[in-house]
Amino acid sequence: MRLAIFLLIAAILLPVGAGFADDADPYLWLEEVEGEKALEWVKERSATDTAELEAVPEYGEIHERLLEIFNSSDRIPYPALRGDWIYNFWQDKDHVRGIWRRTNLDSYLTESPEWETVIDVDALAEAEDENWVWKGGSGLYPDYHQFLITLSRGGGDASVTREFDAVSKEFVADGFFVPEAKAQVSWKDENTLWIGTDFGEGTLTESGYPRLVKEWQRGTSLDSAELVYEGSVEDVSVSAYSMHTPEGRYDLVNKTPEFFRGTSFLRRDGELVKLEFPEDAEMKGIFKEQLLLSLRTDWTVGGNTYPADALLAIGLEDFLAGGRSFDQLFQPEDRISLSRVSTTRDHLLVTTMDNVSSKLYKYSFTDKGWTHKEIELPGLGSVGIFGTSDLNNDFIINYTDFTTPSSLYFMPDGEASRLFKSAPEFFDSEGMTVEQYEAASKDDTMIPYFIVMPKGFEANGKNPTMLYGYGGFEISMRPRYSGATGAAWVERGGVSVLANIRGGGEFGPKWHQAAMQEKHQNSFDDFIAVAEDLIARKITSPEHLGIVGGSNGGLLVGACFVQRPELFEAVVCQVPLLDMKRYNKLLAGASWMAEYGNPDTDDWEYIKTWSPYHNLDQDKDYPKVFFYTSTRDDRVHPGHARKMVKKMTDMGKPVYYYENTEGGHGVAANLNQRAYMWGLTYAYLWKMLK
Repeated sequence: MRLAIFLLIAAILLPVGAGFADDADPYLWLEEVEGEKALEWVKERSATDTAELEAVPEYGEIHERLLEIFNSSDRIPYPALRGDWIYNFWQDKDHVRGIWRRTNLDSYLTESPEWETVIDVDALAEAEDENWVWKGGSGLYPDYHQFLITLSRGGGDASVTREFDAVSKEFVADGFFVPEAKAQVSWKDENTLWIGTDFGEGTLTESGYPRLVKEWQRGTSLDSAELVYEGSVEDVSVSAYSMHTPEGRYDLVNKTPEFFRGTSFLRRDGELVKLEFPEDAEMKGIFKEQLLLSLRTDWTVGGNTYPADALLAIGLEDFLAGGRSFDQLFQPEDRISLSRVSTTRDHLLVTTMDNVSSKLYKYSFTDKGWTHKEIELPGLGSVGIFGTSDLNNDFIINYTDFTTPSSLYFMPDGEASRLFKSAPEFFDSEGMTVEQYEAASKDDTMIPYFIVMPKGFEANGKNPTMLYGYGGFEISMRPRYSGATGAAWVERGGVSVLANIRGGGEFGPKWHQAAMQEKHQNSFDDFIAVAEDLIARKITSPEHLGIVGGSNGGLLVGACFVQRPELFEAVVCQVPLLDMKRYNKLLAGASWMAEYGNPDTDDWEYIKTWSPYHNLDQDKDYPKVFFYTSTRDDRVHPGHARKMVKKMTDMGKPVYYYENTEGGHGVAANLNQRAYMWGLTYAYLWKMLK
């Protein structure tokens, strides 16, 4: 996708909607990520404001509690099945940067698995004198004896990739090595990689991602890799990968001109064969030689019309020969949408959302066609699928809801489930209640939201309330257990609210499309409607209502407090987009124009009406906002938060600011930093809202 010093002259005021041309923006110097003046300002401002928040009476106890929760040895070690091994990346107080470890399935299913450390990132960082942050390992099918290990300096998206031998547990001395870049690297076979990276001048898109994809042979220089496909600088990216199935390997190339739109090619005999399906459809895989597609818009083809959000299947060879008679595996409804698709040896596992609660189905394909049945879940929460393999039909599901700690269930052959691991109860949920309400948005669309109420709750308008939202990129906000929110907020008497506003994917692609580009104001209207509904129900009042959001959610809360400052007493604006005139010129910003629009065209006419940076008003009173970001965020530029803070400060508007020098778009590079970040956040909310 993941941002001339100004001398304040009191007589010069910026009216509502006033902006400035790029060369007249007095805060451009704060876009110099590593600029000496900018970093000096960051250091001084962060030190002053965090010291004040650390002095909040609640901070010390909350911070200590969060350290215990985040570093707890009783947390669930989520599994990644690779060959005969279950792999897991783990951080705690003794492994701050983390360890990559493994065990076998039988051991994993016990109460105390016997783990074998494969890579100790703390030891590696010390030995190499690098600030390594783990970014993952990609194994070579089917034995997974070789891995591509990705490490980031400080947590940014730009990373280094190195070949690793999982048998000897050592990096391969003369193995594949990809220098630091926002690269896309994957295995083709033991001696070949697909690679898109920074090959030099002109080889990246305007978004900073690869526009060339190549095939790289072992023992040759990266410069000699064979070009497979070349995109344009206006594309978001191009990439290639191999899909391994029991029936064979499929080599695929993707061109992504913008978010949620792309072209896919199947590579056969050195030639690229275009897969002729809609550019906004998503290929969900190839299973039992069946091509799987999900739709984002209605598609009329072969005499049939398939609805947006449908899941379709067709024989791959039939499709390549021109066949267009699909089996429709999932039929969307008004409040029922497709969520995720996974596969085992013989089954397709499909999760859906029914009014934001998960359901799980198992599909089978035989000579007689498709059959399916629903798999019963423990409750009306959220489910995730882990541990799938094409070697068998076993899998693991993770279930959670607002008051139920995450629990893992083993599904041997996809049949009767067995609970084998649960996270501890990090807070006392006795007496807490969860409700789902709806609020009417400005255009009368009904917007659902969940509310978690503490023990002894009374609807008296005095409850400190934290309202969270995102509203973009078809990302769904689902019920889940948060030890941090429960312990630091609800257990202490706060109300927690999760809004399912438009722009997300809770009700399929149409819910997302209803808040894209010229319709993006709908997401702000939805969030404001939920806030007003909370006040109307006397759950809270403006004096006790705070809003929280990060990234696109940072844009959300930024726009909402600028548009309706009287509704909120507190705002937590995390790694935000705020300057929507220049967002497409900063880091990965150009890749998000499909979501927001292009401010260098007539799209600016609607963007400028809600760009937070451009709609600040000297004459308005704003809540004392808490902004934070990361110097190492190379997805959403830290300049967004920096410039907003400086502009508001120069207007005489009080704000808090914190910038972590590492952590990337997640702001925190380890669990201790995460505990500190959220400790400051909850201390701020209690200070402002109690």
